[in-house]
Amino acid sequence: MTGPGMTHWERVRATLKGEETDRVPIALWRHWPPDDETPEGLAQVTLRWQQTYDFDVVKATPTGTYGIEDWGGRTKYVSADHGMRTVIKLGVTSPEGWPKLEPLDVSRGYLGNQIAAIRLVAGELRGRVPILQTLFSPLTTARKLAGDRVFTHLRCNPEALKAGLQTIAETHARFALESIRAGAHGIFYATQCDSYQLLSEAEYREFGEVYDRIILDAVRPEAEIIMIHAHGHDIMFDLLARYPADAINWHDRATPPSLTEAQARTSAMLVGGINEWQTLLNGPCEAIRAEIREAIAQTGGRRFMVGPGCVVPINTSPLHVRAARDAVEG
Repeated sequence: MTGPGMTHWERVRATLKGEETDRVPIALWRHWPPDDETPEGLAQVTLRWQQTYDFDVVKATPTGTYGIEDWGGRTKYVSADHGMRTVIKLGVTSPEGWPKLEPLDVSRGYLGNQIAAIRLVAGELRGRVPILQTLFSPLTTARKLAGDRVFTHLRCNPEALKAGLQTIAETHARFALESIRAGAHGIFYATQCDSYQLLSEAEYREFGEVYDRIILDAVRPEAEIIMIHAHGHDIMFDLLARYPADAINWHDRATPPSLTEAQARTSAMLVGGINEWQTLLNGPCEAIRAEIREAIAQTGGRRFMVGPGCVVPINTSPLHVRAARDAVEG
């Protein structure tokens, strides 16, 4: 089906295949402090966002630190434009802490809360739009548990860190599968350590990719959509583009590759085109519309979904969000 009136699913599925659609799909996402502290609060704001803007994909966006709280990390929300929480107590303070991480019951605690939120959102949307659960890579979670000392552990105590990464990967694989069984249609898989500014490619393969694939391989049979989010600058795009995923999202307006370059290097659906911290935040509306038109031109509107490089600042004007949403309507 390629005429006007495609459903969200028809539009997204056709885009994933590189087929013609009635318009380019779009999705924006943001954090929701303090509503994101309970399943009911997160579900309510997620549904309100979708009901207001009618995006083509619903990305559940729990707190960026939900994955460390059950392992002893403690966080606090202080006013921040990105809406993320600050780690105030590390869960791992020495290399000896990694082998001591225990597998978690994903139906309980902070992980269980995120599954409960997905169940509430899915119950309301009733399959009308794809829902993705946000999941952070094991190395990303380890960095949040230990801070940047994780890179010292990686180089000086590799076997200890690997023991922790294995536990995180196996726990998060179960969490992802339970999220899908609760109503998500796939995952938004975020890695924040896939940067040449942080690691060599060999290091990422050993401490990142090995554990990423434990999760992705477990989820692939049950997920209709896996979207990779490559966070930061100087990303290892070609490495991530080989993952078993359907879509890839990165800060294309701030770091290579461009959308045009990326389209020549992967058959995955590209997600981006909006500079959320410049154009979307500051406007004006015509600049937002122009940036989206230019992104569509870069890709020819095929295998492309309009999206931000990362979370939309929470103080972004609703008028700017509306301008972005309306820009894909032609």
